Amino acid sequence: MRNLIIPENFMEDFSQFPQLTRRQEDILTYIIRAYTENPEPVSSKALVDEQKLGVSSATVRNEMARLEEMGYISAPHTSAGRVPTTMGYRYFVRGLLDKATLSINEQNKIVERLNAAPNALDQWMKQAATLLARTASTASIVTAPSTEQGRFKHLELISIQGRLVLLVLVLQGGIVHQRMLNLMHPLTQEQLSAVANRLNSLCADNSAAQMRIKARQLTELERDVLELAIELLEKSLSPGIQTVYQDGLSDIIRSFPDQHGAQQAARVYEEPAFLDLIVRELPDTSNGSEIQVIIAGDGRYDEVNQLSIILTRYGAKHGLSGALGVYGPTHINYDRAISTVKFVAGQITDKLARLTPSGSPGNEEVNE
Repeated sequence: MRNLIIPENFMEDFSQFPQLTRRQEDILTYIIRAYTENPEPVSSKALVDEQKLGVSSATVRNEMARLEEMGYISAPHTSAGRVPTTMGYRYFVRGLLDKATLSINEQNKIVERLNAAPNALDQWMKQAATLLARTASTASIVTAPSTEQGRFKHLELISIQGRLVLLVLVLQGGIVHQRMLNLMHPLTQEQLSAVANRLNSLCADNSAAQMRIKARQLTELERDVLELAIELLEKSLSPGIQTVYQDGLSDIIRSFPDQHGAQQAARVYEEPAFLDLIVRELPDTSNGSEIQVIIAGDGRYDEVNQLSIILTRYGAKHGLSGALGVYGPTHINYDRAISTVKFVAGQITDKLARLTPSGSPGNEEVNE
């Protein structure tokens, strides 16, 4: 589905999911949307009374029985109604949810409130967290923006005197590192520029890991220069999430059926290191165009197997950027949550672009 990113292992699982007929999809969609509005088992009678399916009650009951056999819904205890399973939510998000959008009125309210916030990053982030939580009726998380420093842009080698050479390394986002080199033999500026040009052509926009792979095909001098550049680049890597703006946790605690879900939600709130682990796996694309949906941990995060987490990045890919999202019990309103996350991310991206027209903060020099 366009604009929706599902974790790789989820895609593999989904390929094995039993496929549904159009009628079965309609019934599953109704059950999920009814349950997210009111987390009570949904009966076949309620479905027949409220939906125009054009089939008999017996047919609806048979289809619901089939959905239960396939694992998309279940019957809690002896209830006559059915509730969505984790598998059902995944099928809904991956295969049924088309274009989740906020109403124009809600979009205007978000824009108005963001514009009313003081012209400062800290205030924008706080307001974004509040708007996410209130609009999606979930808890929210917004990481403070930072500059991506972990990718190579270009380098220069400047002859100083004799065997002494200045290495100037520029990273994506404008960060500059400098280091003096003492070569075994003196080289002309023309020779140094040839080395720099080859490395620039080979390593543009590469990570440290990608640069290490390419170092194998270089001459000894080129490899020595590149290894030093890799060392400088790795020193620039962010130590992780430093500041997180949050809202809405107290409002969703009562939504969990037991204390375990509430404890998991509190962990997301209290442990930036765990949040950082999830954020680091987000796609590089910023501005809310790609959303990651993690349902019941998706088999990767047992610590949040009773939560759904919806995240995206905002900002410029190689400039000032961060992540934002919402989380709550697995019966959150996915349409509303996804549309809210996507819209707010786009608004914050636009604000950052106006703050830094070039898409990145001003150059910062780090001399070493």
